[in-house]
Amino acid sequence: MAKADTSHAEAPADLVELGRIVSAYGVRGWIKVQPHSSHAQVLLAAKTWWLKAPVPVGSTGVLPSAFPSAVVACRPQGATVVAQLDIVADRDRAEAMKGHTVWAPRADFPAADDDEYYWVDLIGCQLYGELDGQPALIGQVADVVDNGAHALLRVHRASLNADGELVLMQNEKGRVIEVLVPFVSAHVHTVDIANKRLDSNWPVEF
Repeated sequence: MAKADTSHAEAPADLVELGRIVSAYGVRGWIKVQPHSSHAQVLLAAKTWWLKAPVPVGSTGVLPSAFPSAVVACRPQGATVVAQLDIVADRDRAEAMKGHTVWAPRADFPAADDDEYYWVDLIGCQLYGELDGQPALIGQVADVVDNGAHALLRVHRASLNADGELVLMQNEKGRVIEVLVPFVSAHVHTVDIANKRLDSNWPVEF
């Protein structure tokens, strides 16, 4: 049976980077992927991975576009994920895939369990604390990192102007002021993904 040509398939608009191919695995064309943070379960569940070639150092040209590959088989291997892709026929081809990043559409993510959240959904949320008993904006989540014990929200300090627009706070060198907030229920007590809002007891003023 002829294989469908997907080399020119249009990439979904909601792709999320899940990990990076770090090496070949075995001699039959499998590849090994280092997942980003908590995305291993998405890699294992996805039937199609979208791949992007690494960008050459110093490149100023057009960034590589994503291309799809069906996942033939996939399983966890320690802290990594190993997989067989339909476009990788042998170890030489698997070696050539090193450095490619692996992506999947956000719409294809499995539903999260209660009180669990995908990190990509937290990015862009506004974090509120309390000031004089009233909710007060701390800033906007720019990233989520893992310190080994729990997730940390990397928050850009911000305020709202008269039009309700977000204004990032900067230091004397013109750099955005950041604060790390533990993403644990003891500090972040309310998560409203639909409205991109997090409420916490974290100090508003430092």
